[in-house]
Amino acid sequence: MKLYEHLRSSLSRRPESCWYPQQRNDQVHTWTLVTSQALDTAWRVVKGSVTLAVSLLAAILCYFRRLHLHLGHRLKWWIGYLQRRFKRNLSVEAEVDLLSYCAREWKGETPHAKLMRKAYEELFWRRHIKCVRQVRRDNYDALRSVLFQIFSRGLAFPSWMKEKDIVKLPEKLLFSQGCNWIQQYSFGPEKYTGSNVFGKLRKCVELLKTQWTEFSGIKDYHKRGSMCNILFSDALLECKLYEALKFIMLYQVTEVYEQMKTKKVIPSLFRLLFTRETSSDPLSFMMNHLNSVGDTCGLEQIDMFILGYSLEVKIKVFRLFKFNSRDFEVCYPEESLREWPEISLLTENDRHYHIPVF
Repeated sequence: MKLYEHLRSSLSRRPESCWYPQQRNDQVHTWTLVTSQALDTAWRVVKGSVTLAVSLLAAILCYFRRLHLHLGHRLKWWIGYLQRRFKRNLSVEAEVDLLSYCAREWKGETPHAKLMRKAYEELFWRRHIKCVRQVRRDNYDALRSVLFQIFSRGLAFPSWMKEKDIVKLPEKLLFSQGCNWIQQYSFGPEKYTGSNVFGKLRKCVELLKTQWTEFSGIKDYHKRGSMCNILFSDALLECKLYEALKFIMLYQVTEVYEQMKTKKVIPSLFRLLFTRETSSDPLSFMMNHLNSVGDTCGLEQIDMFILGYSLEVKIKVFRLFKFNSRDFEVCYPEESLREWPEISLLTENDRHYHIPVF
């Protein structure tokens, strides 16, 4: 018992320095725990921030991706719309390979389809026509095909147009030759007659003169082509030009008719014209034939003769449906009075025309 109390009193009298190592270990443990907790908290904060930033970045990327796809679809739609609109308005299309066009248009095995394919092969291999320009199918297409080539090639005015102011021709017919029936002139699908017909015709002829002068003065082929693409996509201007051509034809018929009445020698094609009951004089020619052009019908063969004569060009037409006959290749007029420029057309039915490219 005494021994126990002695040991107890000895332990109670131990110096305080004996407890320091244990206290230091407790402090180290505490600081380690606090540091670990601080790092853990900091990591959770950083991890949360990084996760939030990544999520935000992913959302932004997803938004821009959807926006890009949406804008891409809208841009594609607008490009397609503009291309369709431009193509629809362009009345003379770009060049395409002749045989490719033939293969697309004439796929059948009917006798007529085989004949057309042989005719196109003839043009490609023997006539050296490699491409074709498709022309809008309407009742102006013959006039369009001829005028497009005149402008795109920069051909000069006919000699008789250089000697006269063609803008004054409508009034000349009325006041000098007493053709008051000109008031019944019809502007294609526009059923218009009246005293103001002279003003409308004057504007049409003035536009033709202005455009022809401009194109004939341009020496650069590519620039003329670009201007043709612009002009022949404006339906309103086109109609005015074609009506001017119709009037030029009517003026020539009237002039030759007056010559015939004075017993002068006239070209044979006009004698043929005036022998028809429906075109025995300029008035009947206008009422029965010319007024319908652009509205219910296009140019007939006799009209093609008059057009070539009036514009002083030799119009060569490949009539594909007449392949293997002497009428496969015809010229309007057959015998030009001078060395007139030659313009080529091709037709599959004598109603609609396209432009061959050599």
